[in-house]
Amino acid sequence: MLDFVRLAFGLGICLSATAFVTSPAFADFRLCNKTSSRVGVSVGYKDHETWSTEGWWNVGANSCETLLRGPLSARFYYVYAIDYDRGGEWNGKAYMCTRDKEFTIKGIEDCLARGYDRSGFFEIDTGEQKSWTVQLTEPTGRGQGVKPSAAGALTPPPAPDRRVDLAPASGDAR
Repeated sequence: MLDFVRLAFGLGICLSATAFVTSPAFADFRLCNKTSSRVGVSVGYKDHETWSTEGWWNVGANSCETLLRGPLSARFYYVYAIDYDRGGEWNGKAYMCTRDKEFTIKGIEDCLARGYDRSGFFEIDTGEQKSWTVQLTEPTGRGQGVKPSAAGALTPPPAPDRRVDLAPASGDAR
C-alpha cells in the first residue's frame, strides 16, 4: 500500500509539472517599479464603450505587479503613479477620475462633481499587442516631466512582451 501511495504521489507531481511546462504564456498588462521607492499605481482603459479607472496597486521597490490579467482588449491604456517615499508622480495629459482609497470608477467625465479627484494619466500605446509591461524608472533630473529612460525605451522590445520605461515628473505627491 505504501508503494502505491508513493507511486500515486510521484505521478501527481509529474503530471502537475507537465501541465505547468506545456501551459501557454499568460497575456497581461504589467507594471515594473524599477525605482528604490514604493509606488501607488492606477490604470485607465476603455472596455467596449465605457471608460474605467482602477487603483491602487502598491508596488514595492524593484518589483513588478500584474494590473490587468488576460489578453489586452484595447490598444491604449493609461497609467498614473505616485512615489510614496520621495514624492513626485508619473503623470500625463489624459485626465481621468481617481480617489485616495481603492477604487473602480466608471466614466471619466465630471470627476470633481461626482466626488472624485481628477488626475492626469500618461498614455501607453500597446500597438494592439496582447501583453505589455510598463517600467517606471528613477528620474533623470528635476523638472524634466515624464521622459523615457536614457536607454530610449519608448521603442518597445520585440514581441511577445512589450514595455515602456518612464521616469516620474518632479513635484509633490498627492
